[in-house]
Amino acid sequence: MALQLMLMGLPGAGKGTQAEQIVDEYKIPHISTGDIFRAAIKNQTPMGVEAKKYIDKGELVPDDVVNGIVKERLGQDDVQNGYMLDGFPRNMVQARALKEFSAELGQPLNCVINIHVDPESLMERLTGRFICKNCGATYHKVFNPTKVEGTCDRCGGHEFFQRDDDKPETVENRLKVNIEMNTPLLDFYREEGILHEVNGNQPIEKVFADIKQILDAIK
Repeated sequence: MALQLMLMGLPGAGKGTQAEQIVDEYKIPHISTGDIFRAAIKNQTPMGVEAKKYIDKGELVPDDVVNGIVKERLGQDDVQNGYMLDGFPRNMVQARALKEFSAELGQPLNCVINIHVDPESLMERLTGRFICKNCGATYHKVFNPTKVEGTCDRCGGHEFFQRDDDKPETVENRLKVNIEMNTPLLDFYREEGILHEVNGNQPIEKVFADIKQILDAIK
């Protein structure tokens, strides 16, 4: 059976790392909305032309156009043996549309994997990064601290800064928005009977082993 898969997880849950391993292992195309948007615009597909009108004005691309671009992509030859969606659907309108058009194309979603990490751990992961002001070396309070506290290993500098993206209030807000967005989707796929939760609070290899066990059972 072909793997028609969607990958979910909050920022910092390790989705990108696992996505790479899944694609390498199962040789299925990684369909990320950012990539297919760029390709559709570059190739001037009907939906790409439509999307560009909104992007050029700095506006959000409406759901029907996003759905159209994903539908175009799922109609291409390389997805006959499966695919992995990343970053789509982002809301219930998109989820319902995907259910409809993926079934039409004979490519219905048959597995949703959610890499679950509790928000407290994600706060620690995402707010721990700090950078040397002098040479730009990057560290992490928990996972990659400086050898001597307050001194850069590379240049010996003592001044560090945090990017705005890594500041606690920014990260907290980002997680809150993502939780609100993901919760209805998780409920929807749980009801569909295709949701699998994987514990992301484990070493990378163990997370992938758990994912592999789920995917091998579907194949």
